[in-house]
Amino acid sequence: MLRRLYDWTLGLAAHRRATPALGFISFIESSVFPIPPDVMLIPMILADRQRAFRLALIATIFSVLGGFAGYAIGVFLYDQVAEPLIQLYGYGHAFTDFSEGYKEHGGWAVFVFGVTPFPYKVITIASGVTRLDLLTFLIASLAARGLRFFIVATLLWYFGEPIRAFIEKYLGPLFILFVVCLIGGFVAVRFLL
Repeated sequence: MLRRLYDWTLGLAAHRRATPALGFISFIESSVFPIPPDVMLIPMILADRQRAFRLALIATIFSVLGGFAGYAIGVFLYDQVAEPLIQLYGYGHAFTDFSEGYKEHGGWAVFVFGVTPFPYKVITIASGVTRLDLLTFLIASLAARGLRFFIVATLLWYFGEPIRAFIEKYLGPLFILFVVCLIGGFVAVRFLL
């Protein structure tokens, strides 16, 4: 089933209404859909590299809007929708531990996990369940999702087709490396200065 969803999403990238479809996929991926918008974003940018940054902006805006839908699921539908989704993705036990420290470091969690391949929907729902401050959620989501999509767009715009295989193969590790370096920089500044 997951492979069919992946193929369907990839097929949308070639459709004449691919841009609205990118917005739609970016929106629902942030709350319930398992396939990331990168599956559409990458081939769309490669088809017309001049639209790279416009497409990254669309993915960012709709992903953040979809994040608010995930937040609402956490607030209003935890028992009916959120808990089964969290169990479906296998994060039930981890979610309980995660929730305890979430309010204190929730903004950083949204940012870090919004950039990495970790399912963003889990973070948006967790933000709703824990009632993370909406302004913190908005700022962290915009920064994370914008960073993620604009890095992909920039690499594809600059390097074109050769970077596609590299991005698809190493997207997760590249973002994790970036986040580790970012957090390491903050830790170094805090404890060394």
